[in-house]
Amino acid sequence: MENKNALSDLVIVYHRQPYEEHVENGQVVYKEHASPNGIVPTLKSFFGSVELGAWVAWKQVEGKGREAEKFERVVRIQDSYGAYNVSRLPLTAQQVRSFYHVTSKEALWPILHSFPERYNYDAVDWPTFREVNRLFAGAAVAQAAPGAVIWIHDYNLWLTPHYVRKLRSDVKIAFFHHTPFPSSSIFSILPWRDEIINSLLDCDLVGFHIPRYAAGFAAAARNLKGAKVLEEAPAPASLSHQGLALSQASSPVKLGYQGRVIHVDACPVGTNVPYIRELAAREVTREREARIREELSGRRLIMSVGRSDYTKGTRDMLLAYERLLERQPALVGQVQLLVTSVAAASGMGAYRNVQREIEQISGRINGRYSTLAYRPLWLSTAAIPFEELIAYYRCADVCWITPLRDGLNLVAKEYVAARFNGGEGAEGGNLGGALVLSEFTGAAVELDGAVLANPYSNFQMDAAIDRALAMPPQEQKERMASMQRSVERYDASKWARHTLEKFKTL
Repeated sequence: MENKNALSDLVIVYHRQPYEEHVENGQVVYKEHASPNGIVPTLKSFFGSVELGAWVAWKQVEGKGREAEKFERVVRIQDSYGAYNVSRLPLTAQQVRSFYHVTSKEALWPILHSFPERYNYDAVDWPTFREVNRLFAGAAVAQAAPGAVIWIHDYNLWLTPHYVRKLRSDVKIAFFHHTPFPSSSIFSILPWRDEIINSLLDCDLVGFHIPRYAAGFAAAARNLKGAKVLEEAPAPASLSHQGLALSQASSPVKLGYQGRVIHVDACPVGTNVPYIRELAAREVTREREARIREELSGRRLIMSVGRSDYTKGTRDMLLAYERLLERQPALVGQVQLLVTSVAAASGMGAYRNVQREIEQISGRINGRYSTLAYRPLWLSTAAIPFEELIAYYRCADVCWITPLRDGLNLVAKEYVAARFNGGEGAEGGNLGGALVLSEFTGAAVELDGAVLANPYSNFQMDAAIDRALAMPPQEQKERMASMQRSVERYDASKWARHTLEKFKTL
């Protein structure tokens, strides 16, 4: 194993650690995530393209000070992605609460998702947010070889590029934004807007999922800081379908600010399509499918997967389901809705009421329509293991994903990928099924075979679920074939290749 003091050509900075910690025989053991699907495994795949990689994350420690718990700041990991360093920032519970649970989730998150009425300024401790970002920057540059790429991820590390730039002029700084970027007028609600935009303009590359978000960032940089759009290009045809809520005909490619050029990119993160299809083909998955279908007893399955967050629109989707059963009483006993609404961590006070309301509406629906042999709604507040989720995707006649706002939404792509059935063409290549998708998810500009819905309109939500349930099998297969071409075009490996090419231009 190489020396953990060796410097890295690629340093990935993300708040989550790239492994699972287990205690075995009194010893901490670092284990690779069981599933290679998701953003952490996707990011780790980049280590295969460099001589030596490093990862920076936080680790919460006990006690009042960072020295209260003694542990190795840098550990060397060897797994199927290769050997790489992980630098852990020791943050106290108070720092985590202030930086992540309060500032990130109660102040920044609602603005990013255009919910200014939920914005909470009073509780914010901005000096702690700055300090944590400075600590991330220090850990990143300590791992970076001369001329390395330091790749920073997501809004809770907005200030990290600024501190990296102050510490190291030789490195290249890239940033990827996993959430939406709001309009300039909404973004300007943040009192720290200049500091945030200044930091992002210290980057060499700023990436987003779709052109609309890239354009939003460019507008904020232009309006607030006087940055110039040096180059603009038509959005890719596969990401620029006209008439959608998030349509964007063109996208900024280069910005100029204080003599520097900032590259701006739009390419959506993909899912691991080959892995999902390999899971779908396993015998154990087919056995699970058979058990699920037996439990359904001929009923049609609708499923919705998400977490307890007001942006996910679960409340509105449940109310639409209740209206469906009221409007079409013949469906009572004939349809089954499976909802996963995974509760947020205990420190996330902003989401307690969301979870309570979801449970209340679910209880009301089941109270109204349940019989001894039938319960119209299954609500799971715990995550379903991914291998089992694939079996449910394959059994689901409809996948209902209607967030009020969502940066991308990989669940929609996972459902489409899981519906592959071998063979060729629309007839033989998929299981059919319908995807009901909110217009306000980033994935809506890619998945042109989805039934799009405006979750702010009861009429449109009702029409979308009615259309999905009434869709003829041939139309299902044709739409699903189109969406499968989309998830193959923008899969996880495509995003990796695209990003690596962008790094080479910096």
